[in-house]
Amino acid sequence: MEQRNAQEIQMTTPAVTQHVKPLIFLSSKNFELMIHCPYSPDLSLNDFFLFPNIKKKMRGERFESPEAAVETFRTLISEITASEWKKCFENWFERMQKCIDLKGKYF
Repeated sequence: MEQRNAQEIQMTTPAVTQHVKPLIFLSSKNFELMIHCPYSPDLSLNDFFLFPNIKKKMRGERFESPEAAVETFRTLISEITASEWKKCFENWFERMQKCIDLKGKYF
């Protein structure tokens, strides 16, 4: 195994401030930032709306290739109506309020 001098090894890490920039911008525009569990299934549109609906429609289907499954997935997403999306976002706001009321606990 080749030995390397510590000076030869360069570590590259993204600037720590990169993930903070959106927070600084939002704060400067007087947005109130709300803390919540980062991957809460209660608040994720994919978990409570998109995936369950698509899964229900794709259940029992067989696909000739992964590409065919992806194409069906895309088609089903494009068929979601504006009123369904509107209902989804209304539900999302209700879920966010419930999360606030429960002080961030899962429900």
